Amino acid sequence: MPNPTRRVVITGMGALTPLGLSPEAFWDAMMRGESGADAITYFDTETFATKFACELKGYDALDYFGRKEARRLDPFAQYAIVAAVQAVEDAGLDPETMPQSEKDRVAVIFGSGIGGMQVFHAQTANYIENGARRMSPFFIPMLIPDIVSGHISIRYNFRGPNYCVVSACATGNNNIGDALMMIQRGTVDMALCGGSEAAVSELGIGGFNALKALSTRNDDPASASRPFDKTRDGFVLGEGAGALILEELDHARARGARIYAEITGLGMSADANHITAPHPEGHGAALAMRNLLCDANLQPEEVDYLNMHGTSTPLGDTAETKAVKHVFGEHAYTMNLSSTKSMTGHLLGAAGAIEAIATILAIGHDTVPPTINFEHADPECDLNYTFNEPQKRPVNVAVSNAFGFGGHNTSLAFRKFEE
Repeated sequence: MPNPTRRVVITGMGALTPLGLSPEAFWDAMMRGESGADAITYFDTETFATKFACELKGYDALDYFGRKEARRLDPFAQYAIVAAVQAVEDAGLDPETMPQSEKDRVAVIFGSGIGGMQVFHAQTANYIENGARRMSPFFIPMLIPDIVSGHISIRYNFRGPNYCVVSACATGNNNIGDALMMIQRGTVDMALCGGSEAAVSELGIGGFNALKALSTRNDDPASASRPFDKTRDGFVLGEGAGALILEELDHARARGARIYAEITGLGMSADANHITAPHPEGHGAALAMRNLLCDANLQPEEVDYLNMHGTSTPLGDTAETKAVKHVFGEHAYTMNLSSTKSMTGHLLGAAGAIEAIATILAIGHDTVPPTINFEHADPECDLNYTFNEPQKRPVNVAVSNAFGFGGHNTSLAFRKFEE
């Protein structure tokens, strides 16, 4: 069972996002209210209903990998490894000098909602054209979502528990939550965790278009992701990765680590409603947030900021708003909320990890990131979503939501670190 005496803190972060290729660049762009959405450059979009996405800008695999290694890694794995390296360096860790006994108590729990979608597409086309004998021997290792945690552990010889959780767009939160629980149990002292996704591809855009899930605002991509706006018409697909180093507090103190924030709880639930649509009254999301408040020993009025799942879909934003009202009551109208997906787009399995980083930085800067692109009020979405401009305010406690197809609901709680 979790041990409440084992406090868990964040000591390192890494991020590749459509707004920037580091946590600092990501934060600065959010403070400027930038949109990462633009015309897709990866493939010809002539036959697609949606012709834009939030691609990584300025990313070149050869800046991080040798040519041969890059060819043997699907982009989702590349992004995860780069973010993980950033987090390890940011935490001040030197795995080469760490005793193996310490590395044996480092978990790697890193997931993807889909995995190697781009290599799947390429190898399927190769099979159709050339037959089975011409398929790559690296196809399966490049495809499977758990390969990322394997690559990271091999790179650093981290021999603690090593796996990934796959829960669609709740993946990032679930991997962070498992890391939290594993440290609380005493199984490990440290965990490298997060999520990655690289689904801006023909299959990704085509599949979500078939679901009618994506915005088709092709005339103005930068304003297409508009959570809680009455004219929202679907989400904008994004890509990238987020990585966190979670560490038991005494372990972090002993090595003099910088502490960004404390992670204090996890809430989970199921909608038990529909494979893609949220419960219309937000019952599952509300249960996850209630479970979180209980796990983190928080009262609703203690929460200063809530980073909402906020995908910019007509059903999702309304259901989540109702869920927040169910849980927080009158305090729902006094705390700040926002959807950073208005700027990054929806990173699917990486969304929870990237938004956890945004939430942690909000605590560190005492500033709430904005929800950009608001123009038209929706009477069903009537809370303080921090529209269009960031807001300076004390942020001592913050919550980050992530929900996934299949009815997976997750919430994480973070607190400003105090001795």
